[in-house]
Order: sequence, then structure tokens, then C-alpha cells
Amino acid sequence: MPQKTLAEGSRAGAPAVEHGGAASPKRWWILAVVAVAQLMVVLDATIVNIALPSAQTDLGFSDGSRQWIVTAYALAFASLLLLGGRIADLFGRKPAFLVGVVGFAAASALGGAANGFTMLVIARALQGAFGALLAPAALSLLNTTFTDARERARAFSVYGAIAGAGGAVGLLLGGVLTDALDWRWTLYVNVAIAVVAFAGGWLLLSNHRDAADAKLDVPGTVLVAAGLFSLVYGFSNAETHDWGSPLTWGFLIAGGLLLAAFAWWQTRTAHPLLPLRILLDRDRGASFLAVLITGAGMFGVFLFLTYYLQLNLGFSPTKTGVAFLPMVGALMVAAQLGTTMLLPRIGPKAVIPLGFAIATAGMAWLTGIGVGTHYASAVLPQLIVIGAGLGLVMPTAMQLATGGVAAEDAGVASAAVNAMQQVGGSIGTALLNTLASTAATNYLAGRDATSKLVQAQATIESYTTAFWWSAGLFAAGALIAFLLYRRGVPRQDAGAAPVVHM
Repeated sequence: MPQKTLAEGSRAGAPAVEHGGAASPKRWWILAVVAVAQLMVVLDATIVNIALPSAQTDLGFSDGSRQWIVTAYALAFASLLLLGGRIADLFGRKPAFLVGVVGFAAASALGGAANGFTMLVIARALQGAFGALLAPAALSLLNTTFTDARERARAFSVYGAIAGAGGAVGLLLGGVLTDALDWRWTLYVNVAIAVVAFAGGWLLLSNHRDAADAKLDVPGTVLVAAGLFSLVYGFSNAETHDWGSPLTWGFLIAGGLLLAAFAWWQTRTAHPLLPLRILLDRDRGASFLAVLITGAGMFGVFLFLTYYLQLNLGFSPTKTGVAFLPMVGALMVAAQLGTTMLLPRIGPKAVIPLGFAIATAGMAWLTGIGVGTHYASAVLPQLIVIGAGLGLVMPTAMQLATGGVAAEDAGVASAAVNAMQQVGGSIGTALLNTLASTAATNYLAGRDATSKLVQAQATIESYTTAFWWSAGLFAAGALIAFLLYRRGVPRQDAGAAPVVHM
């Protein structure tokens, strides 16, 4: 394949081909390996959640301690993502990928063998740390693997679909493993997945250090890691305590100040951890916001709908996971449609607001659930609509968020996308949990709280409140995307799809 430049094929100016100038003959196998690794990381955001009650009974920890099984992973993952992405740029994506896979598998095995609460929390934190190395390396590997614009769009639709649907798949797999085997297998399963990813990565990947001459920005690393940690911890504390807690606001304010100091430092240092040119492109900035909003709003689908299906409709963990599969299918179909057909023809200013609008309609429709409603009529069609909407948003936004980035910045740009999704999820967790809890409390006020019917209706009130707020988040996303994205489609060669630099 003749070499292209982004000046010929896109708005940005970085080279859009592999270092050798030709497409790798192993590229589709490499996509499979990268997809498997990404699935392993995404699964762990939800797969352990379904197993938590069983783990709590087995290990004997309290309800108050339970949240740390989830929070430990989120804190380590979010705070170390930019460092992980920069390590991939500096020392090579293949070693970063392989070390991330091995470390993630070892941490998962440690968690599966946990003999107490402390050991399990440490294992989850280690999973998050190695996931922060693995996820940006996997995403940035697509950059040097796919050189043809149409093939990149197709590959990224697969990757984006996994990022969007992985939470639902995690619920399904977590339910199956917990029901059929034991909660520990929700962690042990990563070892089997890692063997496939490591073998494929070892055999198929080549190594290249695009930023080999750069140096690690140690002050920037400390500032951004502490800032992201404080931000995620603050939102997590709001979920378990309340928004008026001094600890909540203290960490949120500290996180904001640390991230502001990080942004200032990036303009001063010769070797910035996150060059601000990555964030200041208009389309890329809009895409980062779209990923953040999607991460926040999707929480309303997965968590509260899981509660509804299990507690109100009596679904088993396995049946709950199966119930999400139509959403996954719709998301994957829409991902292909959005990245390979709609984006090259009508551009992001139409595609992403359209996706958000469809997801808004689906979430609003989902508020029609009640104590006596049925899955087939009150949940299934709505999930398909939501999946179709998010399928247009998530892969397209992730593609554009890393589009046009120079090769030496690909890892850290990929990490920034993952960080946005993680911070968005943390915001959604705290915000929607608080709003849902308040709605249930308000409903019970002045009613007979001992009545089972009243209690059931209070839970419905909490779910629908969360769904309405998720709909509001998606509606805000539609407006923001429409206002921020440039008109038209990314410039391209005749007959070619837009070049996406991953």
C-alpha cells in the first residue's frame, strides 16, 4: 500500500501508516488479540459485581467494606492510566501489552485465591494498575496495525463495540460463573483469557518505540495520578456517604486543583506526559466529552436495571446477563453502521448527536417499568433502542478522540480516552446512586414503609429516577456534540474512508 499522510487523508498532520508503510498481513489476527485483551479489562468493571454477595458471605466482610472491592480497581485504573499510556510510548507497546496481560492475570489469580478481605482488595488494586498499562497499549496498537482507512474504521467499530458492551457481557459471564461454579471463577477466568492474549501478542506483535527519545514527565505523572485518584475517590465517597461530607468535597476540590496544576505544568515542561495539543483539537475535545458522558449515563442502564431484573422480576444472575444480550447485539450492529458507513458520509456532527438522541429516547421509554411489568414489553425493546444509540456514539467518539494523533503520542491519547470513560463511570455511580436513594426516601415519606408493596414501589421510583437522569445526561451529550463538532466529514482521499490515526 502506498504511504499516505494525514495531510492527504485527514484534518491532522501525523502519518497514517505503519512504520514500514504497508499493512500488516497479520492485522486481523492482531485485532482479535487486542480485542481479547480489551475484553478482559472491560469485563472486570462489572463481572465481579454480580459475585460480590457470594464473596461477602464466603470471606465475611461487612456491607460497608463491600464497595472497596469495586473502588480499589477503579482508583488504581483511573489514576495510573496516563502513566501506562506514556510507558507504552516510551518503552514500546509490545512489552507494555505483554507485561500488562501477565500482571493482570497474576492479580486475578491472587484475587481468586483470596483468603480474606484485605487480600481481595489488594488483588483488585493490582488488577487496576496492570489494566492501566494494558488498556492504552492495546488501543494504540491499532494505530500501527491498520493502515487502510476503511479497515481502520471496521477494526475500530469492533473495538468500540467491546468497550461499550463489555459491561453487559461481564454481567452475563459473572452470573454464569457464579451460578455454575463459584464467585472465585469471576477472577480465575481472566487467567484463561490472558493465556490467549499473551500467546497471540508474543507471536503476532512487533515492537516500536515512537517516543524513544522522550523522557518520562515525573512531576506531571505525580500530579495527574494524584488528581485522578482524588477525583474518583471523591465521587466514590459521595456514593457511600453523602455529598455534604467534608471528605467528599475535600477530595473533589483537591482533585480539581491537582489536575489544574497538571495542565499548567504540561505547558512548561519539555517532555509533557499529556501534550495539550491532544486535547485542544475541537473534534477531539468533543469526543472526549462524549466518552465521559456515555460512561456516566450507561451506569443507569447496567446497575439499576440489574437490580430491577433480579430483585423485582426475580431473574437469576445468569438470566439477568442473558437479558442484556439484545442490547449488546444492537450496539455491535450500530457500531459497524456508524463507523464504516455514516461517519464517512455525514460526519460526527450528525452521527454522535443522533446516537445520543436515540439513547435518550430509549432511556426515557425505560422509565415505564413498574412492579408488575414484563421484560418482553417493558425492558427488551428499550434495551435494543439504547444499544443502537450507544453503538453510534461510543465507537465513533473513541475513534475520533484518538484520530490524527502523532505516533509518539498514541499511547497517552488512548489512555486519556480510557480515563474519560472511567471518570465518567465514577461520576455516574455517585450521582445516580445518590439521586435514586433520595427518590426512594422521598417516596416512603408519609407512607407505610412496612408494606411490601410500598417498598417495591419505592424501588421502582429509585430506578426510574436514575433512568430519567441518564436520559438527561444523554440529551446533554446530544446538545454538546452538536455544538462542538465541526461540520462535514473528515477530509479524505477520493474513494477512501476518513483516515483514523489510532
